[in-house]
Amino acid sequence: MDISRIFYVLRALRLSGISRTLQNTIIRDHNERLATNNNSTETSVKPGTLIEYDKIPGGFIFKFENANLEVVFLTEEMIRITWGPGKPSYPYTINRTEWNFVDAELTAGSSDRFTLRGNNLQVMLGEAGNVIFGDRNDKILKQDNAPIRCGETWKVSTNLSPDEHIYGLGERSSSINLRPGRYTSWNTDAGGTYTRGSDPLYIGTPIYLSISPSGSHLVYFENSYRSTFEIGETLEASFSGGELRYYVITGSLSTIYTQLGDLIGRPFLPPKWSLGYHQCRWGYHTEEDIRQVIKGFETHDLPISAIHLDIDYMDGFKVFTVDKSHFPELKNLTTELDHQGIKVVASINPAVKRDAGYDIYAVGLSRDVYCKLPNGKTMNGVSWPGWSVFPDFTNAETRQWWMSLYKRLFDQGISGIWHDMNEPSSFTAWGDKSFPITTRHAMEGCGGDHLEAHNIYGLLMNQSGFEAFRKLTSEKRPWIFSRSGWAGLQKYAWNWTGDVETSWEALQVTIPMLLGLGLSGHIFSGVDIGGFSGNPDAELYQRWFQLGAFLPLFRTHSAVGTEPREPWSFGEPTTSIVRKFAKLRYQLLPYYYTLAWESHQTSLPLLRPLFWNDQENQSSWDIEDEFMLGDALLIAPIVHPGEISRKVVLPAGLWYSYWDDQQHQGPCQVEIHTTPDTIPIFVKGGSVLPTQEGNSLIFHVYPGLDEPSISHIYHDEGDGYGNNRIDKFYLDNQKGRFRIIWDSKGEYRLDYSKISWNFHGVNNDYAQIDGKKIEIVNHELTTQLFNTLELNILRASIHPLDQKSL
Repeated sequence: MDISRIFYVLRALRLSGISRTLQNTIIRDHNERLATNNNSTETSVKPGTLIEYDKIPGGFIFKFENANLEVVFLTEEMIRITWGPGKPSYPYTINRTEWNFVDAELTAGSSDRFTLRGNNLQVMLGEAGNVIFGDRNDKILKQDNAPIRCGETWKVSTNLSPDEHIYGLGERSSSINLRPGRYTSWNTDAGGTYTRGSDPLYIGTPIYLSISPSGSHLVYFENSYRSTFEIGETLEASFSGGELRYYVITGSLSTIYTQLGDLIGRPFLPPKWSLGYHQCRWGYHTEEDIRQVIKGFETHDLPISAIHLDIDYMDGFKVFTVDKSHFPELKNLTTELDHQGIKVVASINPAVKRDAGYDIYAVGLSRDVYCKLPNGKTMNGVSWPGWSVFPDFTNAETRQWWMSLYKRLFDQGISGIWHDMNEPSSFTAWGDKSFPITTRHAMEGCGGDHLEAHNIYGLLMNQSGFEAFRKLTSEKRPWIFSRSGWAGLQKYAWNWTGDVETSWEALQVTIPMLLGLGLSGHIFSGVDIGGFSGNPDAELYQRWFQLGAFLPLFRTHSAVGTEPREPWSFGEPTTSIVRKFAKLRYQLLPYYYTLAWESHQTSLPLLRPLFWNDQENQSSWDIEDEFMLGDALLIAPIVHPGEISRKVVLPAGLWYSYWDDQQHQGPCQVEIHTTPDTIPIFVKGGSVLPTQEGNSLIFHVYPGLDEPSISHIYHDEGDGYGNNRIDKFYLDNQKGRFRIIWDSKGEYRLDYSKISWNFHGVNNDYAQIDGKKIEIVNHELTTQLFNTLELNILRASIHPLDQKSL
């Protein structure tokens, strides 16, 4: 029993909620005992003897004595494996169902052994049902043992090589390399606080990346049932129901994640404002509270793009309502803030208060949209409004009805939506914090229980909200962020790491958590700066803020009852330090927005582990206290108290210190001295880093060594679906002669008062632009569009101090 969680929930609910929570727990336990699915007495069954096989589009189906196996080559790099029997998954997570199958050839060997060959990949099937994946050169990539079925449960184990690393599996409060470890995929409300080692958490997506000396591959299990992953000498995956279907994608990391995006969908292009700073607190009770917070940002010269309304704005915590006594003129408030360039985001929970006088509850009953128990009665749980019912989002009619309700908030000028408590969560004093597993769901007419529907509940709530934006605010782009989800979440919503505790340990685990989310397909993530459930001191807050400035979702948030968390709450020098990094974030917005567009096109994560572009360097496989932001920036936050220096690992290539342009040749390790107002930041040589100051666009050029490179920048209006523009910069550096070729495409017109180029690490006085000699003053050159810029590099020396080669 989690005593701290019980205390947290009961404190939040106050005394009036204690009896409801205890009663709900007892009812949940009673319903759990009614579950008849008990595999403990079932016999474990292997596939048995192969009986026959047949060709199907893209592959073959093999019929064993006790199972069927389907092997399909979807692309040159992607194979789909399906073991039956078992209930097929409804394709909620699958974005693409039509494929130009690869024509696989089958070769029969001795003792019922078969080899299926595509152009790039091959699958070897053993007589017992073991499946081996290899490349065209017969190099082994993955070895799966024959699966076992026990009742409705499927288990499959994969042999791992000694040096193989495993990453991903959604949100894991652990080291970046998940091996060794045991992990559960069952989206779970952490109950107000968690730290390193807490498992499961809010997003348990069954996608993992494997890296070993033989290469890399990704596996996605298309199965939403409760699952576990035991990672040691083998990786054993166990699913409590459904068929065993998984996809194996191979190739470079860029190829793998682009193919994954083809399979489960690519992230939407967010409105530009969402990449700015967000302020939130559970406890902004009134319109006046909001105005005072906004006034504080103006007073302290701090930029802000969005302010969030937690459940405080609702009338009795009833979803899609507004408390008119505390927010009497919400529409006027949102309009007022919008004129200041500040958007308002409102929290939404799936729980609908059980109240006959509440129109949403009554209409939902009449339309039969709520989850039910096996006896046909509506399932009840407990959430912030008290006794509640919950929409069954596996019913298309429910999603359509729920979608229509967002108009109530859009009419109030709400620009963004925050989906919370959608694991789904129902308050309990102990045990699972969700619905009884006997709860029935429509599953698009197929019917199913909560074991199947639980993990996709948040995903489908996000789908409904996303479609509400598309239908009801068609001139604006949707923006939702969600506490829970599943594979495919990135199509509909961002996410954050939930109710993390306030501690240095929690700050330290933030980086591997976010990297793991990105490697699981969840590309736009963030964290509650300063932690959710405690009171950080000034040093912890400012170090957390410095990290947050480089995350996709840049938001401060905290629980009710905690001390003030506005950026100026800690006084000086903390206010000046966070101001510096907040303004740096806004200077870098052209780069962030370009990364967002790039991810929308390719599904590549914004935050990338150090091995992303240096996979052969095994020493980078375990690094979890620094990361790449796109291709150009390397961020090494300070995550220990009192730290005045830290070691930074730099991958292969030339690297520039962002603060002073010192150059280092990687791969190497450098010792970097820091101050409270800095963290180590490096820019990769060969990059053009776009920044914005006021209405001026500045291209910062960091020449590489001798290799050519490409950078680009994306522009549009920042919202909507109008014209856009892509500017590509081809950089070439041959024997000291440096050249930039600028290529532009698109109808969007740049509207800057000034465009300038700032050259780093070189000492030149002139450049040739389209054959004309132009003066460089203090490393800066002002110009408009051009075709070619050339200069003879007079390079500053590479910094040798505190540098250790790797």
